[in-house]
Amino acid sequence: MHVIFINPPFKAQYGKFSRESRSPAITKSGALYYPLWLIYAAAYSQKYGHRVDFIDAPAKPLDKRQTFELVSGMAALDEKLLFVLDTSTPSIKSDVAFGSGLKEKYKNSFVLLVGTHPTACPEETLGYNDKIDAAAIGEFDYTVRELADAMDAGKPLEGVRGLCLRHGDKFITTSPMLHITDMDDIPFAAEFIKKNLDERDYFFAAATYPSIQIFTGRGCPCHCTFCVYPQVMHGHKFRARSPESVVAEFQYIAANFQDVKEVVIEDDTFTIDKERVRRISELLIEKELNKRLKWLCNARANTLDLDTMKLMKKAGCRLIIPGFESGSQQILDNIKKGIKLEQVYDYVKNAKKAGLLIHACYMVGNRGETKATMQETLDLALKLNTDTAQFFPLIPYPGTEGYEWAHSNGYMTDDYEAYCNEDGTHNTVLNLPGLSAQEMVDFCNAARKKYYLRVRYILHRLRVGLTDFDDLKRSLKAFSKLRKYLFK
Repeated sequence: MHVIFINPPFKAQYGKFSRESRSPAITKSGALYYPLWLIYAAAYSQKYGHRVDFIDAPAKPLDKRQTFELVSGMAALDEKLLFVLDTSTPSIKSDVAFGSGLKEKYKNSFVLLVGTHPTACPEETLGYNDKIDAAAIGEFDYTVRELADAMDAGKPLEGVRGLCLRHGDKFITTSPMLHITDMDDIPFAAEFIKKNLDERDYFFAAATYPSIQIFTGRGCPCHCTFCVYPQVMHGHKFRARSPESVVAEFQYIAANFQDVKEVVIEDDTFTIDKERVRRISELLIEKELNKRLKWLCNARANTLDLDTMKLMKKAGCRLIIPGFESGSQQILDNIKKGIKLEQVYDYVKNAKKAGLLIHACYMVGNRGETKATMQETLDLALKLNTDTAQFFPLIPYPGTEGYEWAHSNGYMTDDYEAYCNEDGTHNTVLNLPGLSAQEMVDFCNAARKKYYLRVRYILHRLRVGLTDFDDLKRSLKAFSKLRKYLFK
């Protein structure tokens, strides 16, 4: 089967839309995530014999006309095709319209939507346009392969797991697709990126440019009410690649990407299994990959001790990204974060002792938020004084507990297109009692300014940059994107 995977165009006139970010948007820092879930599904289908083409429209960025031209160079009008389209909540109406256009042009095609939004709202999403054939529910690597196999063999599609299928004017939901357990069966993202994409099209503000993003596991045992991927796509059971597989991908990157300086481990919680982290670190040191590649990872505040942090640093880890979220313990409890503020202080102290940089994530607008608790969050951020920090209002996505809370209480809009502003940047769709969307946006803008325009912080960045030229270039690139918002 010829399967064409497409990360569709969206607001290309304004920049690069980062669809697979946890909060999809054209970001103020200029960040563009690799479309990793689409990449893994494509690599898996290719591994099992299907012909695969891949288009990442936002990476260039391409508009609709340019993307259709690329498809025309890949497929004949009368060819039997499977289109797999990535989606997101803010772009969902545009994604459906793009898929409809493909179906109109390629009459013998099957159009499948994938991602968190159609997983959470499959029938609603298919109801937008009757030319869309199906939506995948959950992890879709195996689903796409089963669908391609069935289409090749002429078998009934009702036997394919993990689908919401259009059946006339009704919908059929097939049996659930089980989560992948043999994570080493999924090909390396880096290998697929090497053959199909350009690493210089992607930018992650916290990482040394250019970088490669990978996942080493799926699922998260934590139950944070706002976090979309564990609740909607991957579940709460952590399933991991073996340390040997992870290090082998590092070896591939080192050998095949001469310009890449850093690996971004995008797991929701890479450090949830501390012994596995230690084994990966030991192997990186043993194979001397720590001398060639830096790396960073998401790391919860209650998963690491000082010794492990020191080992990670020795293994090439440069930066860790925790979600501290709030300076109010009550807010942390309300969102089921599972951490205590005293753990946050210990975490930062140990990371600084180990020589690890920290990019701290803070959010406002969760259950119980007030102007006073927002100030507690800013006070915490200034006191911790991590290397970098981000401040965002909560954006509740369908399928999450946070969305159900906000939606059932009438705190948010039903308009998915409102999740982004006209220029593709994040919009705040939440209005709380006593705390408006504009007040939350104004707070985050003010917090960002106060954090980054401190003399103490500027001197810190200069000190780091003088000892690490790559870090200085990264900082300047990020600042060039962010400055118009800091000085607005």
